[in-house]
Amino acid sequence: MQLHTFSPRTKNRKNPPVGRGGKRGKTSGRGGKGQTARAGHKIRPESRDLIKKLPKLRGHGKNRARTVRTNRLPVSVVNLSAIEAVYKAGETISPATLLAKDLVRRAKGRAPIVKILGVGSLTKALIVDGCTVSTGARTALLAAGGTIHA
Repeated sequence: MQLHTFSPRTKNRKNPPVGRGGKRGKTSGRGGKGQTARAGHKIRPESRDLIKKLPKLRGHGKNRARTVRTNRLPVSVVNLSAIEAVYKAGETISPATLLAKDLVRRAKGRAPIVKILGVGSLTKALIVDGCTVSTGARTALLAAGGTIHA
């Protein structure tokens, strides 16, 4: 083993050349002058300028209630006076029978949601099936001896 046979573990690192021919000289990869050549430069994305120009949307909008109920059927209202004139004692009141007796119309091609209101009087015992009933109509139906099924 002699001194001239030794080789270093790490090679000497040379400083990079500076100037026109070097890898990190003059502008050091930053291009020309201006905003982009400076330290800490940040340019806002172009799309953000477009977004900032749009007006802010405040509130829920005028069509909010309409979007929630798009698939709901409209509720058809029938009064006790109309039922008294058309139905006989012991008959069943349902959306299908109301359609057949022309007291309600089809909604979106099918039988509608029906609510019976207590306008008028009732003297016959009737069976209500598949219709919602107001409190006034409920008392009149039960007083006449009728029954209400959900």
